[in-house]
Order: sequence, then structure tokens, then C-alpha cells
Amino acid sequence: MAETQERYYATGKRKTAIARVWLSPGTGKIIVNKKDFDEYFYDHLVARYVVEQPFRLTGTEGKFDVYCTVKGGGKNAQAEAIRHGIAKALLEYHPDFRPPLKKAGLLTRDARVKERKKYGLRGARRGQQYSKR
Repeated sequence: MAETQERYYATGKRKTAIARVWLSPGTGKIIVNKKDFDEYFYDHLVARYVVEQPFRLTGTEGKFDVYCTVKGGGKNAQAEAIRHGIAKALLEYHPDFRPPLKKAGLLTRDARVKERKKYGLRGARRGQQYSKR
């Protein structure tokens, strides 16, 4: 019979980016959309700091391998969606991690999205320029 390895799953969201995150005990390797983390975020320097923030706060750096699929949004929103997913998955692993993660604001879903354009206006709020003459 196959040995079952413990895995923790969570979904993270930011703007229109959605990340599905699986944590498994390991050495700290991060795979994003079947690519190595540095290969996927090759042009985004802050992404590694953002994604590893939940591990630093809980003192679990290098203890978990992260496998995630992410779609939608830009690179920054995708990195923050992965961070949100990792924080939620760490709660499944150990509920005592809640206070430091909550204090840092990593468990709150950032619901800010682009406001839709309204009819009669040039943008979401921008109207026609007024001219008296």
C-alpha cells in the first residue's frame, strides 16, 4: 500500500489572481505553475520576499515544499495571492500560527479590484471636460 504524505491545501486571492497552494513537509522548494519559483518570477525581484513572508513570521523557513498553480492578474498580484494561500495553508498545519499571521494582515483577503466603467463617463469616475464657452 502506498504511503500517504501529509499535504495542506488552501486558496489565496488578490485582485483577479487566484492561487491554489499545496504545502508538504520538505526543504523549502517552491514550484509555481510547474516551473521553479525563480524561473516563473525571473523579472520580479520582490516576489520571493513577499511569498516567503508567512514562513518568516511563523519560523517555518525551509520546512515546507510549496506547489502552487496561479492564474489571472499580474505578477505582483499573483505573488500576493500565493502568500495569502500559504498563510491559510499554514493555519491548517498549525492553528496556533493565527496571531502572528493575523497581526501582519496575511489572512485578510485584499478585496480591492478595479472599478467598472460607467455609461456617460470616460472612465469609472472621469466625466467629460466642462467648458463654459
